[in-house]
Amino acid sequence: MDLNTIRRSLRDEPFRPFTLKLADGRTETIKHPEFVAVGTRIVVVVREDNSVTTIEPLLIASLDKEAPRRRGGNGKSRRSKS
Repeated sequence: MDLNTIRRSLRDEPFRPFTLKLADGRTETIKHPEFVAVGTRIVVVVREDNSVTTIEPLLIASLDKEAPRRRGGNGKSRRSKS
């Protein structure tokens, strides 16, 4: 995978959590951009239990973003009644 794709996903505003799917079937879910370091040839992920994994970018098969969170309601904007 192109490391710039990961870097752009980490800088999304607002940040959207995503999952890195690896060629061997493993997944790494990224819930916050501060839990990832992207080097020139490696990606380092800190998991929720504080364990660390180092990933070779060539082993990343896909980056899947979570759907944006909806704010509820029926999709119609609210208007104030005057």
